[in-house]
Amino acid sequence: MLEIFKNIFKIEELRNRIAFTLAMLVVFRLGAHIPVPGIDSAALAEFFNANSKGLLGNIDMFSGGAFRNMTIFALGIIPYISASIIMQLLTAVFPYFERLSKEGDAGRKKITQYTRYGTILLSVIQGFGIAATLENAGLQGNRLVLAGIDSWAFRLSTVITLTAGTAFVMWMGEQMSERGVGNGVSLIIFAGIVVGLPTASLQSIALFQTGELTIFILLTIAIIALAVIGAVIFVETANRKIPIQYARRQQGNRVFGGQFTHLPLKINSANVIPPIFASSILMFPATITSFTSIEWLQRMGNSLMPGRFFYNVLFVMMIFFFCFFYTAIQYNPVKIADEIKRGGGFIPGIRPGNKTAVYLNNVLQRLTFGGAIYLSAVCVLPTVLITYFNVPFYFGGTALLIVVGVAIDTNMQIETFLLNQNYDGFIRKSKKRKRRF
Repeated sequence: MLEIFKNIFKIEELRNRIAFTLAMLVVFRLGAHIPVPGIDSAALAEFFNANSKGLLGNIDMFSGGAFRNMTIFALGIIPYISASIIMQLLTAVFPYFERLSKEGDAGRKKITQYTRYGTILLSVIQGFGIAATLENAGLQGNRLVLAGIDSWAFRLSTVITLTAGTAFVMWMGEQMSERGVGNGVSLIIFAGIVVGLPTASLQSIALFQTGELTIFILLTIAIIALAVIGAVIFVETANRKIPIQYARRQQGNRVFGGQFTHLPLKINSANVIPPIFASSILMFPATITSFTSIEWLQRMGNSLMPGRFFYNVLFVMMIFFFCFFYTAIQYNPVKIADEIKRGGGFIPGIRPGNKTAVYLNNVLQRLTFGGAIYLSAVCVLPTVLITYFNVPFYFGGTALLIVVGVAIDTNMQIETFLLNQNYDGFIRKSKKRKRRF
């Protein structure tokens, strides 16, 4: 293992990419401690301690504690995720955006530009809503906004600060994807989740010492955690290999083809995108209704709080929808079948062309359905732990999927760099160990 890490730092490009990624994450964590002007930090801490579960806790998880402290990065990357969801939906619905997605780099740059504009617009809307909420929120008459500050001046400064913070986080994510290792947006969310784990663990230990958590519950949580982590790693790295045989053909004195290969299809082809999209969408109406005093809207918003039955039902339904939606965007069975046919290949027992497309579509449907069940089970698990075991932090679920998924993706990128430079990496080392036995 030590030799592997030595090999990593022997490659200058990889070393620079890792250093750049770590530097961006340090900047992100520093920004998470710069407060928005005009906030009473003591009253804010008291307010969040009383409302840490539910929607606020869910939002704070993605921001890495920046929302709890109401810093310049309080909105985090959530507006960017929401804008990306909207653009993907528009791409599937409107022909103009569909044409852009097929125009190569120029089209993708245009879509990225629209996504940025959408991010800024959503940041302004959410920033104004947060500013208005902060003015009216508080416990026992303690205002969260410092006395003597003009209302509209506070709202304007808060909107500008939060929007600028989100724009900067979005820029950091894009730079990390281009010049660093791994997906920048995912790494930012990853950092936000990981940074809260030590505090959550200390809270659990404190509850155990006071007798609120028993040793049985702690052991149960540990066993469940290990089992879920193992299941996530297994599913995220598992593939359904569809055999493909290429016909033998002769050109002059040379013979081409005749070999067997396979088409790998991931069990969970959508990765962690469905639960992120689903949670982001469900956050929006709950956030909007919290800004109003209309009773029936407040009741509707309360039913959409994380942990509520209606929230769980909608959450699972949206996970299924986005699993099939995203898989349909990624994989086109007709196109794949045509490419196999043009290459002189065929699936044993399946006729090339339309029959192959139907077969691939059926396989994808079954895999997507199984992947959706897996994602739903993992993401609903935290609700059960919080409700029945009184776990004091957002355990597992979307957070666990993001952490494991980002770790696997980053490891694969590092592995690619190592293999391209003829260095032994993590995967190659593990294969050598298996051969010895």
